[in-house]
Amino acid sequence: MRTKYAIRKLVEKALDIKKLTPEIENEINSELTQLGYISDVDYEALELLMSEMDAGRIKLVPSLGYS
Repeated sequence: MRTKYAIRKLVEKALDIKKLTPEIENEINSELTQLGYISDVDYEALELLMSEMDAGRIKLVPSLGYS
């Protein structure tokens, strides 16, 4: 992905679909690994994602697959 605030954009995607898929989680981890640091904007986005998950508004799902 390698765009400015890529992690924030991934978090926005998860918030939009109200799901954290393995694909989104892997992309976030990949960005963190490649960058080696986290910007304040991305950090705040991850905090928001975690609080939404704790509140039950975002579900951790095994895949985005269609059934």
